[in-house]
This record gives sequence, C-alpha cells and structure tokens, in this order.
Amino acid sequence: MSNALEQTGSTSTGFQFRDTDAMLFLVPTPIGNLKDITLRALEILQGVDVILAEDTRNSARLLNHYNITKPLTPFHQHNEHKVLQHLVDQMGAGKRMAVVTDAGTPGISDPAFLLVRACIEHEIKVECLPGATAFVPALVNSGLPIHRFAFEGFLPLKKGRHTALTKLATEERTLIFYESPMRLVKSLDEMAQYFGADRRCSVSRELTKMFEENKRGTLKEVADYFRQKTVKGEIVIIVAGTEA
Repeated sequence: MSNALEQTGSTSTGFQFRDTDAMLFLVPTPIGNLKDITLRALEILQGVDVILAEDTRNSARLLNHYNITKPLTPFHQHNEHKVLQHLVDQMGAGKRMAVVTDAGTPGISDPAFLLVRACIEHEIKVECLPGATAFVPALVNSGLPIHRFAFEGFLPLKKGRHTALTKLATEERTLIFYESPMRLVKSLDEMAQYFGADRRCSVSRELTKMFEENKRGTLKEVADYFRQKTVKGEIVIIVAGTEA
C-alpha cells in the first residue's frame, strides 16, 4: 500500500496527496499515550485542509504536541446533523478533511457514521486509517476467548436496557462493552443478574496511561472489587459468552 502523502515544496502545507482521491479521512488518535499514533496519521493531519474534532480543545492538545497547525471545526453528536450537508458540499468542491475523536477510532461509539454514509451517497471517497481503539487491547489481555466476539458499545441507559441484557444473556461470543465510571458497578451488578454472578469478565480502565488497571474475575468478584474504589477513567468491560 502506498503512502497517501509525499513531502514536496509545491504546496502551502508542505505536502501533496498522491495515489488517492479521498476527500475524507478517518484518523484514529491515541486512547491515552500520545505516542500511540501512526506516522501516516500525522502526515494526513498535516496535509488536510481542515480537521473535524469531537472536542476541539482536547484535539488541540494532541495537535500542539506534534506541531500541527490546521483549522479545527467542531463535529460531534449534537451538531452532526446540522453541519452534515455543508461538509459534504465543501468536500465536493475539493476540500480535504480529517475526522478525529477525543480518543480512538472515529465511528466506534463516536460520531462519523452519518458523515461517512453521506460521503458514500455523494460518491466522495473515504479512507479509514488503522490505529488505536480501546476495545482491542482490553479484549486481547482479558484472558477470555477472542476468536469470536460481539462489540456492544454502551448499553441503553433506560429504554431497551432490559431487552438488550436479556438477549445478550444467551450470546455465546465474548461480549465487549464501554461504560462510564459512575455506572460501572451498576452495570456489573445487572450483568451478574442477567448473565449469572459466576460469569467470567475483565474490566480495563485507563488503558495505555500511567494508572492502567485490568481486573479479572467473575462478575460478582469484579463488581465487589470496584464497589470499594473511586473509579476514574475510560472503561471497557469484557464478558465471556455463555457456554453452548
């Protein structure tokens, strides 16, 4: 696969695109450690015309760290419907854009899906770079089967939660969830209720950061462990599937 950019003195950015006519790039960003970003991701961010960011303040810290000075435009779940057509029109007119989220790969429990779909409908080429996403290291180091798994993201907060947990109780694949610190224990308790208190699980938090923690055990054991702690950070829950 050829590099999407090559260094040149012929453009104001110092780069020119080659071997691609993509107008939208989905660029994964580190989930904690700022070194976990690819060279190609940095080149793309240096070469596009504008960067769409879930939180411009958060993304600015990453860009400043790598001396990337590009216009940042807010793009998040509260404005994506409103700005969608404008962004598509700009790309149709020749403006190249990159999408980044606060951490990880755009579209994985973060905005990007609607924009990608709109680009496809308007025959605007999209490229997604490989890179960081929280659930992969959490799954691999969980000690649970990884050959078949189901990514569920965040469970419904209220409506549909009972239905989702009831359905997932009979899922044979390893289950992956994202959760917030304030709801971690509640979710583990509910999973113990629906899946069985002795179902094996692993909880990973603050992945790649100084205080990374991976706690493994049964749903009851892990819930009791975190019940005694003040929980902080981004959290991934891995739960074993039911035995066939």
